[in-house]
Amino acid sequence: MGKLFGTDGIRGVANEYPMTAEMALNVGRAVASLFRKQGSKSKIVIGKDTRVSGYMLEYAMASGICSTGGDAYLAGTLPTPGIAFMTSSAGADAGVVISASHNPFYDNGIKIFKNDGYKLSDEKEAEIEQLLSDDNLASLCCSAQETGKVYKIEDARKRYITFLKQAVPGESPFSGMKIILDCSNGATYRVGPEIFTQLGANVEALFVSPDGKNINENCGSQHTETLQKKVTEQGADIGLAFDGDGDRLIAIDDKGNIVTGDQILAICAKSMKTKGLLKNNLVVCTVMSNIGFKLALKEMGINHIMADVGDRYVLQEMRGSGAVIGGEDSGHMIFSDHHTTGDGILTALKLIQAMKEESKPLSELGKIMTTFPQILMNVEVKNKPEIETVPDIVNEIKSVENHLGEKGRVLVRYSGTQPLCRVMVEGPTHEETERYCRQIVDVVQEKLGT
Repeated sequence: MGKLFGTDGIRGVANEYPMTAEMALNVGRAVASLFRKQGSKSKIVIGKDTRVSGYMLEYAMASGICSTGGDAYLAGTLPTPGIAFMTSSAGADAGVVISASHNPFYDNGIKIFKNDGYKLSDEKEAEIEQLLSDDNLASLCCSAQETGKVYKIEDARKRYITFLKQAVPGESPFSGMKIILDCSNGATYRVGPEIFTQLGANVEALFVSPDGKNINENCGSQHTETLQKKVTEQGADIGLAFDGDGDRLIAIDDKGNIVTGDQILAICAKSMKTKGLLKNNLVVCTVMSNIGFKLALKEMGINHIMADVGDRYVLQEMRGSGAVIGGEDSGHMIFSDHHTTGDGILTALKLIQAMKEESKPLSELGKIMTTFPQILMNVEVKNKPEIETVPDIVNEIKSVENHLGEKGRVLVRYSGTQPLCRVMVEGPTHEETERYCRQIVDVVQEKLGT
């Protein structure tokens, strides 16, 4: 068995290895056994997004938990950060999310949270992989007398909404605002419209009719065209696009323009600094953040640390440095004073709060940074050798870097969840940037492509 865990849990095509019912059953057994407290049953929370395969994996997971004497608590369809919250607030031993985030419906995945609401360390994931590879998980099964039970958490969505509302004080803090949501036919399809309505906003919700197969389909944080059009047609103050599992946000300003994760991070960092809440005067970003973001922070006198791509690595740097805000240009944001993990709805609340405090439209706040042209291309690869061990790719990267000088940069890395090599180039003009990116892509395709 190869390595199961990528940068964000286990992921693959549903009903194909490793995302099979048998795997979910065994992961349930492993998690229930690994996190069982001495002398007590393990209590494991399970949540999912709206994929049709979620039911199959949810019930298999619950069966595995019960077979080892644990109890499974089903929270139903809820954003990934909602399951992190439920896990810690309900006194559970661990939480499991069945979701493949922004991937198409035919993919699915398994993410695991510890009892404190944080994602697993690499070491804990390795322990689970070891249990799964031992082929003796059946020996962990208990007697008929000790078999666990399955419970439904009927008020999970209500509890999560109450938790989120604590981040924005006031009775109706968003009163008078016109907000359009794109819920991606995913995990936010109910909780999203409910919370913004409860906070006083005039809400119109798009893509809130999941059928198991339309999650992320031409909608959500990866496909904002419909939302952009609707914002301008309706004269809305803001559009909010979530991904399938609700841990990511891309915003649309009042003029219909995309506001990236970097821009949101800069706006929120400035707001926190103004209020004296930016602990250690520090923000954590990733190596994918735009050069313009770093220049904006420098202009504001804010320090930053760069982490590897992946919200778990952002959080790791935040906890190590004492930073209370961090995120990725893709829209994953962590506000550690409020939550243990990235949360798209929480990010939206903090962004709108900043708009209210500044009394400025988002199109104005977005000018906080100048975004350098950035081109990202993906190449399907048959294997993933260290980039440094492929001389032709290394030489092409160096050639492009020499041409760009201080006016741009190159980043070539593999996807942690898909068989892809990602080539990102930033440069002074769109044409130049695209040309250089294509040059590197052609070499990657020749040396590693399928």
